[in-house]
Amino acid sequence: MDENMLKIRILKPIDNLCDYTFNFCWNDSKLQPEDVIPSQEGTSFTYADLVAELKAGRDVCIDGNAGKRLAYSAGTDLKHLGGTGGTEKAGNIFVEGDVGPEAGMGMASGSIYIKGNIEEPWGNILEVTSDVEGYRKFRSITDLISNGPGKDTLKNNSLSENTLKLNDGILRGTVGARCNWQGIILVEGDVYNGTGVLMQQGTIMIKGDAGMNTGSHLDGGTVVVHGSVGEFSGAYMKDGRLIFINAKGYVGAGMTGGAIYSKKKVSTSPPAVKARLEKDDIELIRRTMETGRVESMLYNKYEPEKEKEKFVTVHMRDGSIVMRRI
Repeated sequence: MDENMLKIRILKPIDNLCDYTFNFCWNDSKLQPEDVIPSQEGTSFTYADLVAELKAGRDVCIDGNAGKRLAYSAGTDLKHLGGTGGTEKAGNIFVEGDVGPEAGMGMASGSIYIKGNIEEPWGNILEVTSDVEGYRKFRSITDLISNGPGKDTLKNNSLSENTLKLNDGILRGTVGARCNWQGIILVEGDVYNGTGVLMQQGTIMIKGDAGMNTGSHLDGGTVVVHGSVGEFSGAYMKDGRLIFINAKGYVGAGMTGGAIYSKKKVSTSPPAVKARLEKDDIELIRRTMETGRVESMLYNKYEPEKEKEKFVTVHMRDGSIVMRRI
């Protein structure tokens, strides 16, 4: 623990601290990077100051209670803010108090050390044995599976050579965000929103229900939900496969690639349309959903609607008419 780290004392819980998206500032102008963080004592740091420290690999200490969405998308070089869209190393966050819900949503690297309690749902983090006395330590799931646990030991969960098993009963969101690991993340229970967001390879298996935006922006790999998913699941998919029992609606909105499979017919949004179930699809469903062949054949498949070929009518000199592809 670096005694020279940036330290901010706050008098009440503040949301979106160390949030790399600045509460999605490109969609909501209520919070801007250069806004001064309210309820500080003796300092005038902005939201951008905290993120800049972490991006430089330096640690940040929050003296007080952190509100919602701490460290949102930490360790990512966001395209919306001029970055590459990839992951990057990040400093650590120390909290001298409690932490609100959705901490570590979309978090790709770095660690969070907490002296107090952390409220569910968590984000893409899990607890490991702490190397700093008096603090609980939480690491990004994506970082842990990509780079290995190192000297850290998982608490109440397990990691083998190619399988991370989460069975601690904690409700998490954005599990496996930006995952680029040829392994399996197995969750024994329900998950919150955004499972597998921006995932590139690997498999996420949910033995329960999943929230909204499951498999959104999926760019490879497979997300399997042995239950229902929330609204906008599979939205903006580019590649990969999403499989579930049922969905609440708006499935596949804006998707450009990949495939979605549902046991029950679901309400889709353009350009997602029903497609023909092929032999390989049936085998995939049978294997991942642990069903028989006949039941697997009853699933519905959805893909982005293929653009129809356009033709123009051409009148030839001999009086004939031909159709030419545009």
